[in-house]
Formats: sequence, C-alpha cells, structure tokens
Amino acid sequence: MKKVERNFFEDVYKIVKKIPFGRVTSYGSIAKYIGSPQSSRMVGWAMNASHKIQDIPAHRVVNKAGLLSGKHHFEGTNLMQQLLESEGIEINKNQIVDFSSVFWNPSIDLPPFKN
Repeated sequence: MKKVERNFFEDVYKIVKKIPFGRVTSYGSIAKYIGSPQSSRMVGWAMNASHKIQDIPAHRVVNKAGLLSGKHHFEGTNLMQQLLESEGIEINKNQIVDFSSVFWNPSIDLPPFKN
C-alpha cells in the first residue's frame, strides 16, 4: 500500500478554519498541534499563501506574544487589525491587548491531531 504524503499547508488550513470567531492562536501552537513544533515559520508561510484561498481566517494567527507580525502580508495598511477588531479583539500598537483572554490553543481545544 502506498503511503499518502501529508500536505503541511493543508493541515495548517484545517486547523486555522477551526479558530473560533473572536479568538486567536499562534504560529507555534498550530505547529505543535500538528506534530511539527519547530515549524512555526512554515505556518507563517502557509498563512501568507492562504490569501489566495477563500475561508482561511489568517488574521486570527499571530506570534506567541500576540503581535500582529504578519500584518504586512494583508492588503491595506491595517486590514489584519481591522478584521480582529471587528471580532471584538482590542489591539494597541500592533499587539493584542490581554492576549491570554482571547488565545485559543488547538492542543487543548481540539482532539489529538491525526494526519
């Protein structure tokens, strides 16, 4: 039986689609959940590539400190911030205010990942 190769970006997109409205997660949390804890940067690449795909809420993925580190990949100057604020998330100087209160951890909130 031939082993099916896993597509990292598709795995990331499946998780990002599950981030609840008004919540955020980090690149590292997604990488850890899918079994590639050293691949935070690749999650970022997946988010950048996702702008060509509908229904991927890439604005809900930030760095581990709650900084909008990927905001320059969104159209317009403040689109990422505007999208988060439209979901009730407060931003101050490109950082989520009270990050821990809106942080969503897939390793806690989802069943174990199966590839």
